[in-house]
Amino acid sequence: VQLVESGGGLVQAGGSLTLSCAAPRFTLDDYAIAWFRQVPGKQREGIACISSTIGNSYYAASVKGRFAISVDNSKDTVLLQMNNLKPEDTAVYLCARYYYRDYDCPVPLRAGVFEDWGQGTQVTVSS
Repeated sequence: VQLVESGGGLVQAGGSLTLSCAAPRFTLDDYAIAWFRQVPGKQREGIACISSTIGNSYYAASVKGRFAISVDNSKDTVLLQMNNLKPEDTAVYLCARYYYRDYDCPVPLRAGVFEDWGQGTQVTVSS
């Protein structure tokens, strides 16, 4: 089941955006969900992950302290609150679920062990 991202857009440096990742209820309950970002010519970067089963979350150093991941159970979505955005945060942001059920987030985040990728949502941060 493909996940669906939304919420991207154009924002000035220092601004904020909240991205949403819509997923089936059973997916949110049983699997860790991660956010990745992709810049043309670069490797897909895992930036945040949350495991409702274990109750843990993880952030890459590049976003720690600025981004926050959470689950909105009322809307069956995983949110990524992005604050103090920088031009280097410009990318296509994608969400995916971890391959293994009832596991914590795999650290470091590697795209190869995640599935059900969405199409992505573009985030552009102007300087």
